[in-house]
Amino acid sequence: MVLSVCDLSVARGGIPVLERVGLTLLPGEALVLRGPNGIGKTTMLRTVAGLQPPLAGRVEAAPESLVYAGHADGIKATLTVAENLRFWSQVFGSKDISLALAAFGLDPLAARPAGALSAGQKRRLGLARLLVTGRAIWLLDEPTVSLDADAVAMFAGAVRAHLAGGGAALIATHIELGLSEARILDLAPYRAVPLGPDDFDGAFL
Repeated sequence: MVLSVCDLSVARGGIPVLERVGLTLLPGEALVLRGPNGIGKTTMLRTVAGLQPPLAGRVEAAPESLVYAGHADGIKATLTVAENLRFWSQVFGSKDISLALAAFGLDPLAARPAGALSAGQKRRLGLARLLVTGRAIWLLDEPTVSLDADAVAMFAGAVRAHLAGGGAALIATHIELGLSEARILDLAPYRAVPLGPDDFDGAFL
């Protein structure tokens, strides 16, 4: 087992949004989190990634196995595309960036400053960082925002290669990713019961 989430409850801004979520991910599996905007997909991913504490429940995974890619692309505008990937490869103890460049069609842009890229190109560079981390579990929050159809296909290909190598992916999105083999988890049944006035009064005592 790569990742296990048991009875996980999470909050946003101190307000519970999801309760008693459970899931498992095995090597080679992808799981897509679905649900309307505001249900707590991002909050859940951030909790699984260890970026915020849960209200209850537990996440079982080796900390060094997780890598989180959120809404920010995490690139340095003054560095070139290749320099950005080399920076991240050194952070994670990797060396080769050629696969990351090729997977997202970045070879022709390798010498271009990241600040001069389009929104879609920046997103591709941000996602390419995943391939130099060496981490087994990708936690992805709306990864295909700003991507055109060709780039979405690149993303799907990169995820499939990661799964084929024994990795796993937990992805929050409401957009079709082209990953028909991915399992779907609808978060609607786990929506937290709204707090009443008495609950709010007690929260500030």
